[in-house]
Amino acid sequence: MIPNTPIDSITLSAMLFYLAVLGALLAVGVFLRMKISLLKKFFIPASLLAGFIGLILGPDGAKLLTSEMVSSWGSLAGILITFVFAPMLIGIKMKDSKGAKKHFAPQLFYHYMGNMIQYFLPVFITITILVPLFGVNELFATLIEVGWSGGHGTAAGMGEVYSSFQWEEGGTLGLTSATIGLVVSFIGGIIIINYSVKKGYTSVLKNRNQMKQKNEEDISEEKREPGSYTTISGDVVDGFAFHAALLLIAVLLGWFMQKILETFIPGLPLFPMAMIGGGILNLVISKTSYYKLIDVRTFQRIQGISLEFLIVGAVASIKIPVVVEYALPLFVMSVLMLLSMLWFFFYMGPRMFKEDWFENSIVIFGTLTGVAAIGLMLLRTVDPEGKTGAMAAYGLKAPLFSPFLGGGLITSIFPIMLISYGPFWVGGITLMIFLVLFFVAKSTGVYRKKKSPKKNDYSEGVSSTN
Repeated sequence: MIPNTPIDSITLSAMLFYLAVLGALLAVGVFLRMKISLLKKFFIPASLLAGFIGLILGPDGAKLLTSEMVSSWGSLAGILITFVFAPMLIGIKMKDSKGAKKHFAPQLFYHYMGNMIQYFLPVFITITILVPLFGVNELFATLIEVGWSGGHGTAAGMGEVYSSFQWEEGGTLGLTSATIGLVVSFIGGIIIINYSVKKGYTSVLKNRNQMKQKNEEDISEEKREPGSYTTISGDVVDGFAFHAALLLIAVLLGWFMQKILETFIPGLPLFPMAMIGGGILNLVISKTSYYKLIDVRTFQRIQGISLEFLIVGAVASIKIPVVVEYALPLFVMSVLMLLSMLWFFFYMGPRMFKEDWFENSIVIFGTLTGVAAIGLMLLRTVDPEGKTGAMAAYGLKAPLFSPFLGGGLITSIFPIMLISYGPFWVGGITLMIFLVLFFVAKSTGVYRKKKSPKKNDYSEGVSSTN
């Protein structure tokens, strides 16, 4: 049960060299991101850029990087995603702010319903179109939720699960799906914003000329904020080391839970269990006086470091021949899912939110197709000062959503359920959940027939009814 295979000095030395190259790639990515205006314009993350550089230099490209190095990076991603998830529930408290309450329930229903579409629709597309035409694996149906809602981190972590079901291509396809989702979320989101400003759907942004994104790459000294706070004396232990120790305890708890549950759920990955382990640890510490020693920002720094290197290594380890082989089914799936997300946005959004439907919907669109960072970026574009309360509601609902979907526990067991119970059963159940959510939202007044809603002109500081 406990791993006892020693790691020799040669392996450790090679891994140190691989990490050094990974760091060099990220540094180059940061430099290029700051210097090339086109990359600034499209907000390309430095880590994603560095990953593509690694992909170009790798065994399927210029062959300057060895397959052993790139494979090691891919394996490392499965470990780093555990560090991203482990502290997610440690030190978290429910926050409320003005404007958040009125949008909380609609956002929660809307996000869950949108995510359910990414479960049942890909299943039915896969078994009715992609399997008959292209002979893809049934697990192909999981790539949208894993890649789009989950992002590169989740896709990298799920590579282990796919391998356990003898679908080695799944890891590469999951990362490819995440990359497609990132492009869809940003470019699609900007197009939607431009169109909606012209149509008058936005509450705060009234003119496309107002859509000026801040491209401040290096933060001036007077604007700098602390990345973390020291909560414990350095005479006792370094604060960063203390938080890393708590994180590793969460991983340890998750590891034991994974081993216990493996008998019942074969292929269960470690990262969601580590998150639950962090939740248990948080519950225990919150009952003691030591809870005040927890600094959430320090955990966020650890998560940030892990995620940046994870993305570089994961993207660089994508197998190009696999992407080429599955290009057509990926294209078909992506186009159909994009159309479904656009329908969900324009049809369900105005019916789910009584006020500020566009702002509340655009942050969920960005999160469903890309990652939370893109969703929040799109929201800041149309509501930079948080006047609508959509941003506050998004943060308020996060503890009730993130642990389960969009890279959470249900995401991690979705492939396992699909193999264990079959696509028809799983597709039917997720469709039923969507319908139940819809009818509950309708019966509670969250969903309503489309009317002529109030349009709040926050830029003028008054409300008007059109």
